[in-house]
This record gives sequence, C-alpha cells and structure tokens, in this order.
Amino acid sequence: MSLRGPLKFADADSNFEESHFVVLGAPFDKTTTFRAGTRFAPTAIREASANFEPYMFEHGISFSDIPFHDSGDLHDEGTADDMVASVEEGARRIVGAGKFPIVIGGEHSVTPPVVKAFGEDIAVVIIDAHLDYQNEYQGLRNSHACAHRRVADIVGEGNVFAFGVRSYSDEEDFEEAVFVDALRIHEHGCEEEFEKALSCLKERPIYLSLDIDGIDPAFAPGTGTPEPFGLTPFDVKYIINRLGDRLVGFDVVEVSPPYDNGNTSLLAARFIKEVIAVKWKAMNSK
Repeated sequence: MSLRGPLKFADADSNFEESHFVVLGAPFDKTTTFRAGTRFAPTAIREASANFEPYMFEHGISFSDIPFHDSGDLHDEGTADDMVASVEEGARRIVGAGKFPIVIGGEHSVTPPVVKAFGEDIAVVIIDAHLDYQNEYQGLRNSHACAHRRVADIVGEGNVFAFGVRSYSDEEDFEEAVFVDALRIHEHGCEEEFEKALSCLKERPIYLSLDIDGIDPAFAPGTGTPEPFGLTPFDVKYIINRLGDRLVGFDVVEVSPPYDNGNTSLLAARFIKEVIAVKWKAMNSK
C-alpha cells in the first residue's frame, strides 16, 4: 500500500495516533460502466470541504475540537483486484488502530474491502440508486456493479440492506437482496421506510456506505450513473443522525467531478462532516 497527496480535508489537523476519525482516499474508477471520472473525487471533495465553517450550529460542536486525520490517497494503479487488496490493507490499518474510517471513493467497488477490514460482526446500510447485486459483471467479481453482493458475502444474510434503489437488471439475484426502493420511500416517507428496514438488521454496529447516486441527480448531478427519482439530501441527513452511535465507519463513493457543477462534491464533503459530528456528539454524550 502506498499513499500520496498533500491536500487534506479541511480541519483534519491531528496526527494519526491522536485522531479518532481518519480519512482515506481511494481514487479508482476502472470498472465504471457509463461515464468515468470518480478517480478525481477525493481531490474535489477535499477542495470542497474548505467551503464550510468549522462550527456546526445544529450540533453545537466545532471541528477544531475533534481529533481528525487525513491519511491521503492510495495510488490509483493496477487492476480492480489490486485496488481491493490495497483498500483492505489501508482500512485494516485504520480499524486495527481503533479509529473510525472515512473512505472517499472512487467507485463503489472500494466499499467491500473496507467492510472486510471489520470482519463479520457489523451490519451495513447502503444508500444507492442501483442494487449492485450481480455476482460478476463483465467478468469481474470486484466490479462496482457487484458491490452490494460482495458486502453480503462478507457480513451474511440479514446484515445488509440497500436504501433508495430504483434500478436493477434482470440478471441480478434481486430476490435474494434486501432493499427498499425509492418509489416506496416517496410514497410512505423516508423515516417510516428506513425504520422498517433498520428493524430487520441484527443488533450490530453499522457501517454506512453512501453511493452519491442514491440522491436525486437534481441535487447531485456529478455522478457516473445518474438515476432520477432519488432521495433528498435531508433524507440522507436523517439516516446519518438516526444511526448515531451505532456508526463505526463511512464511505462516500461515485462522485464524478467532470460531470459536476461543484454541488455534488460540496454535498459529499458536507455528509462527511455530518457523520463525524453525529458520531463525535454521541461519543461525548455517554
């Protein structure tokens, strides 16, 4: 594993040892299927993070008080299998040190190796427009089209669901997958449907994976495979706050800056700050 890049996420001023939260960039997009560009996301999201004040008024906390470190980016080199091995190594370093990993993709294929770094004793919530439950796609088991399936292979049945889905192919084993479609969410409301889905998970710590295309492209146009009729940013904010202290890790993936006007990278950066704020507040309320 090798790291590069001097650019840091805003307010990530602590060293690795003293930090509770650690950012790791994974700029990989070699299995993208519609339009590439997610390899540029870690840099764009870090640049966007400079827009925000350290103080978050709704949480009553300042990032100047939070031990937070940015480890830089993994090198974008090799095959999808090489990337998976590199991300798992990087994630194991963070998780093994008792830190909270925040991974910035890159495409969604970076998520399973981060989950694998935790072992089998977590549950996973995936926000995504796509089911991503194919066993392999174009000959690749580590394609971004297989992310949900690979996570399910790791944590097992009853420990993962996808939220906000509005696209899947007839080649996928969608009857095996647990998911909530976006039309049902729009009909009944995010809170009701998320509570139902959450009640089906086993009582485990939760890793949250945010594929930015889970959000409607009206709010997040800069993504590789946009799908209309998605979630709102407030829906995602609700989910982050609802999970609270159960969160043990987070990633944001599939941001594609070449197709962005800046809004999508800003939104991704703001969700990273939201996760840190929510977890930090929960830790300090015990």
